[in-house]
Amino acid sequence: MVVDLRNVSVRYIMGDFKDIGIKEYVVRRLQGKYEVRQFWAVDNVSFSLEAGDLCGIIGTNGAGKSTLLKVITGVMVPTKGYAKVQGNVAALLELGAGFDGDLTVKENTYLRGAMLGYTRAFMNEMYDKIIAFAELEEFQDRPFKQLSSGMKSRLAFSIACLVNPDILILDEVLSVGDGAFRKKSETKMIEIINSGVTTLLVSHSLDQIRHMSNKVLWLDKGKQIAFGETKAICDQYEEFLAKKK
Repeated sequence: MVVDLRNVSVRYIMGDFKDIGIKEYVVRRLQGKYEVRQFWAVDNVSFSLEAGDLCGIIGTNGAGKSTLLKVITGVMVPTKGYAKVQGNVAALLELGAGFDGDLTVKENTYLRGAMLGYTRAFMNEMYDKIIAFAELEEFQDRPFKQLSSGMKSRLAFSIACLVNPDILILDEVLSVGDGAFRKKSETKMIEIINSGVTTLLVSHSLDQIRHMSNKVLWLDKGKQIAFGETKAICDQYEEFLAKKK
């Protein structure tokens, strides 16, 4: 197994410290009136993926999808359970994350590559391919902050996909950009799947999940509702959404 999660739970501690200030915080603590609330963003999730799997992760806003991806990438440590991940991970968790707005597109490409653990020699070899795929040849010397959201997404996607990761994690990045680039992105994703890369894809597009995934994980309010065959779970999820309207 390339990805193996067992009983993973992530708890956030919530209080009113920021609202009341340190003086009032101390007073309330001494009086026993300071309240701390617990929020389980991910609650007892277990699943595993083999090499070459593409797992679509579905769920409404607040389901815990992004938090779970952060556990898999190692950004967060679960409060309970464990996550075992084998191989090099390239992740697009947030549009623009890992980029410096004041640096140029070219500088950011090398910066992102370094953050993913690749050498300058490797990035020299891959740079032209990354820029060409992102369709940003005319913007290489522009500051990153001047790019549109679609351009930023294209660059982030291109870097993640063209640096040959063992595990690729994408959080809503295929929904950004024009139709032509989305189609090209999906074609690239199919190529990646066929090469044996394990992929986790968060998307609100059920058509995209149905078309690309061979496994699906459904989360709701942090809890795992279902994991398994794509068509059956997507059908159930569509019925769930229809009842909520």
